[in-house]
Amino acid sequence: MTAQVLDRTLTCYRIGDPNGRFPIFDATGSTIAPGRWNTPASPVIYAAEHFATAMLEKLVHGSGQIPKNQHSITITIPKGASYEVVTAAGLKDWDAVPPVASKIFGEDWCQARRSLILIVPCVVARVERNVLINPGHPEFRDVETSLHEPVLWDGRLFATDP
Repeated sequence: MTAQVLDRTLTCYRIGDPNGRFPIFDATGSTIAPGRWNTPASPVIYAAEHFATAMLEKLVHGSGQIPKNQHSITITIPKGASYEVVTAAGLKDWDAVPPVASKIFGEDWCQARRSLILIVPCVVARVERNVLINPGHPEFRDVETSLHEPVLWDGRLFATDP
């Protein structure tokens, strides 16, 4: 796959605990608990194209309880940054459990530093996409983040009664 160049600024979102073990905009957690698209040898920062998708990702990995002390950041990827896109049709078994094809693809992408970001399909909301950011890529220094703001969860997301 060949990297392309963004023709516009891309905004994405990430949610985390600013007082947790790792800062919100940090890849260390992905080496301890790798996601669908990485292994411990390929640290990446997972983000979502939309704020609501970032919330869904946080909820699907949670315990069914309202997440404590969650904050969001807006991540700005500048025009001119390199990117690649993986589509559901372009990578067979990307959504398999356990995730093998996606981990192999993501690790290769990360270690080869082919692009700053990798845009991938989202399992929890199939029409949405997630954005993987490679902190080892030379363009990473151009990425900007906002100050973090509290996430206000609607309690109905966690209600057990209809």
